[in-house]
Amino acid sequence: MRPVNVLVGVDPVVCRPATDTATCAAHHAIRHAVFVAEQGVFADSDLDAHDARDDVVHVLATHLGRPAGTVRLYPAGRPGEWVGDRLAVLPGFRSAAIGGPLVRFAVEAAGARDGTRMRAHVQLPNERFFHRLGWSTDGPVETYVGHPHIPMSTPLAGPTTPWLAGPGRAA
Repeated sequence: MRPVNVLVGVDPVVCRPATDTATCAAHHAIRHAVFVAEQGVFADSDLDAHDARDDVVHVLATHLGRPAGTVRLYPAGRPGEWVGDRLAVLPGFRSAAIGGPLVRFAVEAAGARDGTRMRAHVQLPNERFFHRLGWSTDGPVETYVGHPHIPMSTPLAGPTTPWLAGPGRAA
């Protein structure tokens, strides 16, 4: 009989808002490692004005307790519309299926905050990944932060997990 490696009752991937100093530092370190050091999308830092907003949600994914990936989301300024960006997974965790849970978490968290649609500018090689998660292409390729990206969007629903609505908003 061949040995079987089974993980029962424990999800190795956990996504949560980064709310304390340690999780925020891990969130930003992953973004820097991927967008600055690895991909060269940004020269020195990927931080921008959105990071200082009170309504931005920085998300950290851990895999078996180790920081593995991030995503950032915030209201776009039009009622019900949210933006998801800075989706990043460290190279050593890319085979651990971190991206899907991060995107699903962002979609549910935005829906929990009265969002009706989420938009993103997606790197071209990731378009198919987003299609598999139910997103639609929203127009032709455009330049975003100096690189070709495809605009995509997905409708949002209300929360299935009330605590995602944030402090004072849970039902």
